[in-house]
Amino acid sequence: MLRREFIQQTGTVAAGALLSETLLASAALPKKRVAMVGTGHRGTGMWGIEVLNEHADRMEFVGLCDKNSGRVETAKKMMKVSCPTYTDLDKMLKEVKPEILIVTTMDSTHHEMIVKGMEAGCDIVTEKPMTTDENKCQVILDAEKRTGKKVFVTFNYRYSPHRQKIYELLHSGAIGKVTSVDFHWYLDTSHGADYFRRWHRKRENSGSLLVHKSTHHFDLLNWWLNSDPEEVYAYGSLDFYGKNNPFRHTHCRPCPYKNKCQFYFDMTKDDRLMKLYADNEKYDGYHRDGCVWKEDIDIFDKMAVQIKYANKVQVSYSLTAYSPYEGYRISFNGTKGKLDAWIHEKQPWEMQKYDEVQVTKNFGKTEYFKIDNTEAGHGGGDMRLRKQIFSPGADPYKQGAGSRDGAMSILVGIAARNSIDSGKPVKIDSLTSLKPHPNRGEA
Repeated sequence: MLRREFIQQTGTVAAGALLSETLLASAALPKKRVAMVGTGHRGTGMWGIEVLNEHADRMEFVGLCDKNSGRVETAKKMMKVSCPTYTDLDKMLKEVKPEILIVTTMDSTHHEMIVKGMEAGCDIVTEKPMTTDENKCQVILDAEKRTGKKVFVTFNYRYSPHRQKIYELLHSGAIGKVTSVDFHWYLDTSHGADYFRRWHRKRENSGSLLVHKSTHHFDLLNWWLNSDPEEVYAYGSLDFYGKNNPFRHTHCRPCPYKNKCQFYFDMTKDDRLMKLYADNEKYDGYHRDGCVWKEDIDIFDKMAVQIKYANKVQVSYSLTAYSPYEGYRISFNGTKGKLDAWIHEKQPWEMQKYDEVQVTKNFGKTEYFKIDNTEAGHGGGDMRLRKQIFSPGADPYKQGAGSRDGAMSILVGIAARNSIDSGKPVKIDSLTSLKPHPNRGEA
């Protein structure tokens, strides 16, 4: 079964579409005034150049902001826009009065940007994770309620076709009632290592990979299972990167060990990264090619998490950041059968050009579903996400995500991090005012 055979364009308008419609009105109305804070690689590309390529008829950039004055000017040139640039968010919000603020700054600052944007009258489109700890999460929830504005969290993984197919199969009752899930994610020695080069390597910036990266995975679970997490217990440690090496340096370009370090990253071969980061180091001292062996690294590179859901589903999850290949294995156990998938994202062997989902019935046959995976941008998920935000329509699979979805995904990672620190299980309802519900999205 190819993607075009199962992606549906019709259906009832659900919560995600309603949320999207509050962000952008119909094409008959004037273009929405959009501003962005955070003009790094992700913001400039995913939410800058690509949005303009696809939706320039619906929106216009009226301001760009970044704490690095050189980078924001570089981003303006890359995006080919004529809007003013700022290093002060308050000043930008006051002067250009955007209707929508896109937040793509460092994770630990999201809450500040989101709240300032809402208080200035903006609806928010924010990169995941929504923020990095429970207190900042509560600040966002309170501000949204106080201002009446809306937060849209950009979970692009929901929109990739094979994950949509998993949602469809689970919610059609293909394996009966889901009782437990085994979910194991592998980051390779290229992508995984990159988190330890960048600002993500410090917990104070990213909240750890349990928040920055795993929030993707926890959101998928919440969405697939249509339930909220209730209790979390976790283990984690730093066993590979950081201090676990006999030599290290500040960053790769001047490193004296580049000839013997397998993790040497030659950023000079990437013109885009050189322009955005290397050319603008003089403004803030940030090295995009930081050393993966730096002793200040304090996030985990292996994690194991047990999650209990309000609908009684039990999940075993793990994340490893130094695998020789990248992707994930997932298995849903149900009362009528089992759904399995091994999704290959990058591997040192040749793979087929499709993702495969397997459904095996108890006392029955096995059925295979093949979904084309040749589209760019997370298998086409990025493009579909941008369309739902900037040209909203029906949302039959409930892929649109608001602040509750953003909160419940990060709260699993926050609870896991707190559990590792304390050695004790953590109740989700002990973290914020949100109470877990067996049906996702309900009060």
